[in-house]
Amino acid sequence: MRLRDLLPYQSIVIQCHDNPDADALASGLGVYTYLKAQGKKVRLVYGGPRPIQKSNLALMVDTLEIPVEHVEALDSPELLVTVDCQYGEGNVTRFEARNVAVIDHHQISGKLPELNEVRSHLGSCSTVVRELLEAEGVDLNSDRRLATALYYGLLTDTGNFTEVSHPMDRDLRDDARFDRRLITRFRNANLSLKELEIAGKALIDYHFSDTYRYAVAMAEPCDPNILGMISDLMLEVDVVDTCLVYNVQPSGIKISVRSCVKEVKASELADFITQGIGSGGGHREKAGGFIQTELFEREYEKFCVRTGRSPEEDRQEGTEAFLVWRMEDYFDDIEIIHAGDYTADLEAMDAYRKKQIPIGYVEAGKVFEQDTKICVRTMEGDLDVQIREDLYLMIGVQGEVYPNRREKFERSYKRLEEPYVFDGEYSPMVKEMAEGKNISLIPHAKACMPTGEVRIYVKRLDHRVKVFTAWDEDKYMLGREGDYLAVRRDDLRDVYIIEQGIFDRTYERC
Repeated sequence: MRLRDLLPYQSIVIQCHDNPDADALASGLGVYTYLKAQGKKVRLVYGGPRPIQKSNLALMVDTLEIPVEHVEALDSPELLVTVDCQYGEGNVTRFEARNVAVIDHHQISGKLPELNEVRSHLGSCSTVVRELLEAEGVDLNSDRRLATALYYGLLTDTGNFTEVSHPMDRDLRDDARFDRRLITRFRNANLSLKELEIAGKALIDYHFSDTYRYAVAMAEPCDPNILGMISDLMLEVDVVDTCLVYNVQPSGIKISVRSCVKEVKASELADFITQGIGSGGGHREKAGGFIQTELFEREYEKFCVRTGRSPEEDRQEGTEAFLVWRMEDYFDDIEIIHAGDYTADLEAMDAYRKKQIPIGYVEAGKVFEQDTKICVRTMEGDLDVQIREDLYLMIGVQGEVYPNRREKFERSYKRLEEPYVFDGEYSPMVKEMAEGKNISLIPHAKACMPTGEVRIYVKRLDHRVKVFTAWDEDKYMLGREGDYLAVRRDDLRDVYIIEQGIFDRTYERC
């Protein structure tokens, strides 16, 4: 759906979910601003039993002049647009309307109307609205008030950006020219005396593992930012390398994860804890996630069977025991490899070569000046690289980007005459670190074909492996069961992970 698809309607009401948060308010303001500029008769509303009370949200509405109304009823509008929610959900007052549209980033909960834009892979609805505005030629930074709102919406919905994982979320985070003074005021209006009490209680009662140096603590229901604050304080303890703080909400379990050691990415740990029962992500040191109640209940029953625990036992203790169990599982079944010190058992590995499938490459030295620092933006995360004359950026079949040197490129690939065509979901981006400009790799990419001359040795993984590659000794590649550990035959120190889907598509046995 495009925002222009809403223009045939004259009377339009934009609806946030009940008890709207910053993301809902920002998203609503974005759509409102666009429609108002198109001359439409438009209102921004929310329902529910009570008006906005949280101090930071009241301050946001007031200082950014968000024209939102708390209503108990509506005359059936020609078009009702729900933002940051889906029509008919339990947290959205149902107002009758002649036509309905949905703009959201949550999981699809039911049948959607024909007019919808739901991007469940994004961290905030503010990101969805930013992309919709950009598609209509509306510059994010043409209205500083709106840029500030959308930035704050993303910030709060991703736990101070700890759950940001998609490149579009990172683009909004990095591109918005927001009012820093206002953001500071909003953030400093977050903590009440009650929330201070919640933090104190959580820090008193916790589980600690001497073996793996992690801590787990429960907090009473509170704002996600409070969970993050508790996590930050817990990580300052000298014997705690990683921690998980959680609270139980009606719809599920919110978690905040922290790490201060390079062997554990907080984002990866959050993803592991929530795997199969929710979602998690973020940064190397800070991350978060959410476990859905329905999925948790099913997994909790399996946990009780495996551990001999009765499902009828105290659920509060059981929830913490479950999370501790997952933490233990994370640390128990993992192998860490440092490429520079690793000696591969080649007899236990199979020889493969790349299939002759066209892929892309960018001669980075011809696009950027020498020594320029860039951040490569892909679906898999950010990679900081300093430009050298012989640096090549390879673009794989799923949009994965990885660095290469000219010498290895010349041995491994042949250049093609036909232009490079990319058909992935997200065009790989780079950001110039100094100026903060986003630049797509695709206009600079050329096509090449593996020669088949370079062989690799591979081993299919039956457990989780972290590889610190020769490219970066501070960040690891994560291999899961079913992925492949690979070693180049002509450079046994070049050790890396190949994701199962990519391996199946691009490699063949010699």
